Amino acid sequence: MTTTTPLLLITADPSHPLAYLALRYARAYLQNAANKKDTNDNTTLNVFFYGDAANTANDLRWQSADQINLTKEWQTLAEQFQLALPVCVSTALSRGISDTDNSKRHQLNGDNLATGFSLVGLSELAMMMQGNCRLMQF
Repeated sequence: MTTTTPLLLITADPSHPLAYLALRYARAYLQNAANKKDTNDNTTLNVFFYGDAANTANDLRWQSADQINLTKEWQTLAEQFQLALPVCVSTALSRGISDTDNSKRHQLNGDNLATGFSLVGLSELAMMMQGNCRLMQF
């Protein structure tokens, strides 16, 4: 039996309800997969932050105490389940989000990519879409 790998294409800004829904889906999927560890099911989950969702990777993004800090929640989930958090480099840079390498390359004044996130090209998304994936956009 062939299994499909879910791919969460997150495009919603972290202030949008869909961004939180993507996190809830990822958490439930990974926890369910962890509970079924004894089976041979493929428990891989791919996520990709694109467009306004790149703001999730901004380490300088402030969040009031009465709101869920999606950046920290994704970091915790990634650490717990060894989940990669790739962000489209073009959409991140256009929103003022950069890592050290891109800051040097483009003569920017600093970097602010949150820990656990990585800036990648769209080829990463294309590779995730190869094979048997189930794409869900949030």
